[in-house]
Amino acid sequence: MGKATKYVSKEADASGFIHWTEEENDTWAALIERQLKCIEGKACDEYMVGLEKLNLPLDRVPQLEEVSKVLRAETGWECAAVPALIGFGEFFRLLSERKFPVATFIRSKEEFDYLQEPDIFHEIFGHCAMLTHPAFAKFTEAYGKLGLAASKEDRVFLARLYWFTVEFGLMSTPDGLRIYGGGILSSPGETAYAMQDGNAERRFLTNEEQVVDVLRTPYRIDIMQPIYFMIEKMSDLDAIRALDLMSLVEQAKALGLHAPKFPPKEKIAS
Repeated sequence: MGKATKYVSKEADASGFIHWTEEENDTWAALIERQLKCIEGKACDEYMVGLEKLNLPLDRVPQLEEVSKVLRAETGWECAAVPALIGFGEFFRLLSERKFPVATFIRSKEEFDYLQEPDIFHEIFGHCAMLTHPAFAKFTEAYGKLGLAASKEDRVFLARLYWFTVEFGLMSTPDGLRIYGGGILSSPGETAYAMQDGNAERRFLTNEEQVVDVLRTPYRIDIMQPIYFMIEKMSDLDAIRALDLMSLVEQAKALGLHAPKFPPKEKIAS
């Protein structure tokens, strides 16, 4: 959000239909085939149930209405087509209205393995299956409402909560470690990395003190994560949502940020 991108979202026609090219459909097909294999036995059960409900096409980019129809029936959410990058204000507003922003472009073949901007594959395959689950859907809506009312400074702290849950959340289950964060679930590299013991630190996220810990933890979007936070069950998101999160933001601000566990990003000489 807020940075330049070379990608441009595709406009829908008068009937809301987006015309994808053969190459774009092929890219979707290759991405979903690869990622379905990657997440086998690694994605949480709630995600897999949601994916089954969405019944995403394997040979073409889905139309947003196909996904929205399922989300509306399950949790009252829907997809909202947005430009390639949107501002924080618009992002929070959409979430607060139970509209999940989906940039309507798909990555180029050159950036098949990784791109910094969230494309339609990341948004739909990574996130929309989880939005069929009530606890996850309510948490995301509440987060949007908080962010909409928050100051610019507070939004930076709130962004860390979203990053370590909705994007990069893990779950410690009786059957072992599982993934629910869309940033991991849509990336083969991050899926393998997050699940491999010894790669990164893993901390729990189930109480107030741990939420403050999350709010104080810096991250970088362009590296494998040095820290992941784990919930134990989806209802933990209900418990986090019930906390006075803005007072926890104040605590985090007073305590200051943890030292980052990664080197600073190198500045490109102009």
